[in-house]
Amino acid sequence: MKVTALFSSSVILALLSACACETPVQPEIAMAKHGNNAAVVESKKPCYETVDLTTNKCSETITATFDHKGVLWIAWVRNEHIYVQSSNDKGISFSLPVIVNPIAEKVEAKGEYRPKIKLDRQGNIFLTWTLKLEPRYTGYIRFSRSSDGGKHFTSPMTVNNDSAMISHRFDTLAIGKQGEIFIAWLDARDFEAAKKAGQPYEGTSLYYAWSNDGGQHFYPNNRIATHTCQCCRLDSAIAPDNTPVIFWRHIFEGGIRDHALVKFYDWKTPGDTFRVGQDNWKIEACPHHGPALSISDNGIFHSVWFSNSETSQGLFYAHSKDQGRHFSKPKPFGEAGAGHPHVLAFGAHVNIVWQEYDGQHNLIKLMQSVDNGNTWLPSVTIFKTTEQGDQPFLINDGTMLYLSWKGPQQNYQLKPLGLLN
Repeated sequence: MKVTALFSSSVILALLSACACETPVQPEIAMAKHGNNAAVVESKKPCYETVDLTTNKCSETITATFDHKGVLWIAWVRNEHIYVQSSNDKGISFSLPVIVNPIAEKVEAKGEYRPKIKLDRQGNIFLTWTLKLEPRYTGYIRFSRSSDGGKHFTSPMTVNNDSAMISHRFDTLAIGKQGEIFIAWLDARDFEAAKKAGQPYEGTSLYYAWSNDGGQHFYPNNRIATHTCQCCRLDSAIAPDNTPVIFWRHIFEGGIRDHALVKFYDWKTPGDTFRVGQDNWKIEACPHHGPALSISDNGIFHSVWFSNSETSQGLFYAHSKDQGRHFSKPKPFGEAGAGHPHVLAFGAHVNIVWQEYDGQHNLIKLMQSVDNGNTWLPSVTIFKTTEQGDQPFLINDGTMLYLSWKGPQQNYQLKPLGLLN
């Protein structure tokens, strides 16, 4: 299996339509294609002047995934509504947006926050997001699903089973091989309980819920770990034995905010907590820099993260061949100002993208390995802009590797990076 040479130009994906849709629209009714001159004029307006509610250019974040048939799905937020679209031609055209939550609610969709979208092998669509509540730093974890190909979505439900107006934030979503749904998030219920008892408690906790009936019901919330960093994104993946694995920034003894990983024994039983890296970053604040995780079909765990300790500064990569118990010596990568890495592995091939600033331009860089992350090809710049955009992500359709990215006041962009052979 190998990756071909990088493509020299990006595929600019524009959702361009002049119809403002306030109610769900069936995806197959119409396709919004690049080249509609009237819509192009509208799309150039500043977001505060734009009235076209079907354009995703005013969303700060976009999450994308491919289903098992190679159809691209994206989720984005505007005016307190989540929209979902699909593309059968790798983003050249998109279905008209379908609203997930007809009743507006304050959806967190900025920086480390964003709605998540995943599909199972039967084509069912699942979304999670964080609902922002009125008290600062509080929220609920929300969930909705579609069983008819994205034509309709269920009324949003709250996954956290306590109704306290406290912090339930930074959700992550993974789908098992038999359609199991795994949702984990940072939860402040243990912190609040300790505070009421007059006891100290650092950070928050990591909780999860899961479903084995397509999201119709969820098992009660359970705790994975205590003393987690309060505001860094989580990442999760499914191991080859069809159990969840979760990766997060933890608070170790002495206020050290390094990373930790748990692989579940089964869907009801979290395993032991293992430390990933020894950066020893002691900081009494939230870095707002979460890690990323990808598991190859050969069972190797690949992880990337950011640190700014006295001895370990910048971005790092490490892999584990024993299901997270031990990791390779962390490999630093990127230049000064690098951040928000994302990793995607398939077979022996490992791909990492990240953001970087060269003093004049914001860059998106790519680094690749063809031997399970043991050695690496030189990094290359795959995107350059003078403006700050969304965080970069990697996705694949089983045939091609893509960069998934959203620029400021620009429509979603998908850039092919090479064939998967």
